[in-house]
Amino acid sequence: MSSENKTFPKQTLDTRGLLCPLPVIRTQDRIKDLQNGAVLEVVASDPGVLHDIPAWCRVHGHHLIETEQVGLDIYVRLRVCKD
Repeated sequence: MSSENKTFPKQTLDTRGLLCPLPVIRTQDRIKDLQNGAVLEVVASDPGVLHDIPAWCRVHGHHLIETEQVGLDIYVRLRVCKD
């Protein structure tokens, strides 16, 4: 298990089938319910999330762990960073 996943179990948000800006909006809504330090994995089918969610993380101070594409599924993993 990597050090990125030791403190909190990973949460998953499935946004497959949704187009921009909905994956970002759903991510934002989900993060409101998560604790500081939680890991959220967003699964999407819209390739725009590869740019949109990392940019959203930079603006809002969350830590992008990694992005990965497997077939048609795109995985964006981030750590919630709240003040």
